[in-house]
Amino acid sequence: MVDVIISLVNRDSLTNLLSIPLGEVISGMEGMSIRETRPAQVESLHRQFDIDLEGEVLEWADRIGEINQNATLPNQNLKIEDKLELLLLLSHWSSTGEWRCWDARLFLYVEPNSGTDVAGTESFLKPEIWRNFSEIIANTDRSSFVESVVIDWMSRREGLGETMDPAMDPRILPTMESHQDSSGSLFDIMDKSRREGHSLLIGREYLDPLSWYLGDQNLLDFIEGF
Repeated sequence: MVDVIISLVNRDSLTNLLSIPLGEVISGMEGMSIRETRPAQVESLHRQFDIDLEGEVLEWADRIGEINQNATLPNQNLKIEDKLELLLLLSHWSSTGEWRCWDARLFLYVEPNSGTDVAGTESFLKPEIWRNFSEIIANTDRSSFVESVVIDWMSRREGLGETMDPAMDPRILPTMESHQDSSGSLFDIMDKSRREGHSLLIGREYLDPLSWYLGDQNLLDFIEGF
């Protein structure tokens, strides 16, 4: 299964990276000096490691070859696909935490609190559903949200005639703990976004950068309007 990815992006950090010469960004990644400008990670969330993103940025630079060292990324004379590829990496660099989830589990975590019936997994890649979800769960607290997810999961299992007896199915307790951890992290990232005004980067593993969203804009609209 492919994970949907929701990342909490510090817009000030991303704006800074897009406002300095690209040559400085790449040299900073190569010398690891730019790490000190990366926003602090939210303790309850995971995010991509510094060294992995640095490696991907340097691989991008090697593949592209010659760039205008003194121009910012938005002002580079490059194919838009190449610009968006790096923009996506820099957005991940500016993330304070991310949340990953299998497509199927989103129908358990998000759909009941989205205010709509979700037609398919592609709907989870659109900002509207996350905006509605954020507004609805703002009226509850973390523990209540997590509890509602677990109760819904249990009722769905029982509706399918599945046992809830751990003695009969040893996977029940680990699965319950997984739902508790994952739904709690989801609540945290949405709560942080709403309270601190950080944008959500929305996409999926292996998804073309053209199809990712940052806030209410896809990456193409974002960089063209920068």
